[in-house]
Amino acid sequence: MFDVKTVENATAPHHKEPPNTANMLQQSSEYEFTNTRIDVIVLTKNSERLLNECLKSVYRNIPINRLIIVDGYSSDGTLQILKEFQEKCGNVVLIQDKGTRGSARQIAINEVETEWLMFVDSDVVLCDDWFAKAAKLMKENVGAIWGMEIWSVLKNMKILKLFERITMKIFRKRGGTHDLLVRRKAVKGIQIPFHLHTYEDAYIKSWICQKGYEVIPTYEPYCIHYRPEIVWTIKESISLIASDIRFAIRYPQLLLSYTVYAAIVVYQYALHNIEARQLRQVLGSKVSGFPRPAKDGRMKV
Repeated sequence: MFDVKTVENATAPHHKEPPNTANMLQQSSEYEFTNTRIDVIVLTKNSERLLNECLKSVYRNIPINRLIIVDGYSSDGTLQILKEFQEKCGNVVLIQDKGTRGSARQIAINEVETEWLMFVDSDVVLCDDWFAKAAKLMKENVGAIWGMEIWSVLKNMKILKLFERITMKIFRKRGGTHDLLVRRKAVKGIQIPFHLHTYEDAYIKSWICQKGYEVIPTYEPYCIHYRPEIVWTIKESISLIASDIRFAIRYPQLLLSYTVYAAIVVYQYALHNIEARQLRQVLGSKVSGFPRPAKDGRMKV
């Protein structure tokens, strides 16, 4: 089992050889052109829903040095999943923090040892050969590389293509940390404001650009974002739209993009409810009650 760090002792440096995870990983042969190792950062809080699949994709597709977890004192199965990965790989660093996403990312950055680091959200799955594809973009003037975020619910190809174009435009202004590879030197000295529980990704991108580095968004590699079921309720859909509109007000040139984004959210909300209603009709004659999604996205009967 790994030792759990608290914020007070989280920044103590570690100097040891990177673990040999070759027996577990099925890494692409394309990694042979580089000896780069990556400290991967994942923020968690009751993240058991997709964490296992997320971390499997990280270990398959990233030449990982250490997995740095900043956990918000999870009370579900998150810590058990992390324990299992520690037992298999021996390179999990667990830090617990009661702060914001801004403070959690700052703590993790302070812990990094490698030349490059990577942020991965706990509810995404990386595409195959993520790092091999990104490595081709790791030029001297590049401070960060962001892979396209694709919502798992998008099945209509026309809407998917529209979503990708809009998402790319928004990232160029706002940034994102779904699957963000960052040069450590580009965030040297950064102090992310503690109050930034949202838009801390925008702060990070802005910092990197102000340091004179280029931030590259790309369609390849990419990640699939498995948002929880609760996102497609009317309350959460409105909250998502409202958050995006607040950012758009600060950047009027993005207003049209966020309007289209909002339309996609409304479309997915409507589609989700239509599919749920059809499923209830199919199951109506077989069960007395329909399983409803819990807040964590899992189904409860």
